[in-house]
Amino acid sequence: MNDVPDDPIQRCFHASYRRLVGQLYGVCGDLTEAEEVVAEAFARAVASRRTFERLDQPEAWLRAVAVNVARTRHKRRVVGERLVGRSTPRAEAEVRHPDLTEDRLALVDALRSLPQAQRETLALHYLADLPVAEVAATLGVAPGTVKARLSRGRAALAAVLGVADGESDQLVNGGSRG
Repeated sequence: MNDVPDDPIQRCFHASYRRLVGQLYGVCGDLTEAEEVVAEAFARAVASRRTFERLDQPEAWLRAVAVNVARTRHKRRVVGERLVGRSTPRAEAEVRHPDLTEDRLALVDALRSLPQAQRETLALHYLADLPVAEVAATLGVAPGTVKARLSRGRAALAAVLGVADGESDQLVNGGSRG
């Protein structure tokens, strides 16, 4: 009995879902939100089946769609909070985290405090391990913009974590990039 689905979207789902959720967790800072935006990306793949099946890099397409969905949801949430005149953070008991080390949880918490553009860029480059060019393509910006956001984001992250700028690289990726 073959466990590999015949449907290309199902195959991609089985191969990519957990990885995409992990990557979007860094972008969103919330596991439930990450699961929802990745699910929405797969729903859009189903809705655009013919286009999806012709893609050379379906996971990259899903990641870009999920990032865009996360951005849209974030903007709507901010507008809603402004309309009601207050922030509506989730109760701590409602926030779910995958099985991560304390250091990784502290890192995601610190990423939450950064501006959205820096958070997305750092998460995609370091947590999703994407090269600058792919981060740029995912976010729809120039590679130079990604490099600038990485530089500013590392400095901001170091300040939030109370470490030297060079040490923030090691905290983000365990020292695998420089």
